Amino acid sequence: MTYQIEQMSKSRIAYMRRVGPYGEGNYALMKKFKEWAKANGLFTASAVILGISQDNPAVTPLENCRYDVGIIVSKSFKTTDTDVNVAELPGGKYAVFTIDHTAEAIQKAWGEIFVRLSAQGRQPDVSRPILERYIPAMIDNHLCEICVPV
Repeated sequence: MTYQIEQMSKSRIAYMRRVGPYGEGNYALMKKFKEWAKANGLFTASAVILGISQDNPAVTPLENCRYDVGIIVSKSFKTTDTDVNVAELPGGKYAVFTIDHTAEAIQKAWGEIFVRLSAQGRQPDVSRPILERYIPAMIDNHLCEICVPV
């Protein structure tokens, strides 16, 4: 599994959150969020959708794990939808792994990413979240990215 180092800019996102064990509920939230983004004219060919696991299930009780689905928005973006929040994501250096957009490939990647980084002397920056990045052109080719802050 290979990766590239990318310097990401600080960005602003509109997002929805769910709390509970990671898995099927995350997929349901992603579907709901994409429907909202389409209805609000945000789901375009250049949209960047992010899946953000805020907690490590190895140390956080499963019922307390937070998962956000967001989309990068402009600084002027505003919403009155009570299901949607707005936040800033810190920029910085990320190891970006491009993987097949299947549940199996994503699960396998999660098991290999940290081994790969460690073998190359890189440690994740735990002060910033890991991102699953979905861009429509990549999804059309059955790909997505896992971005690990380093």
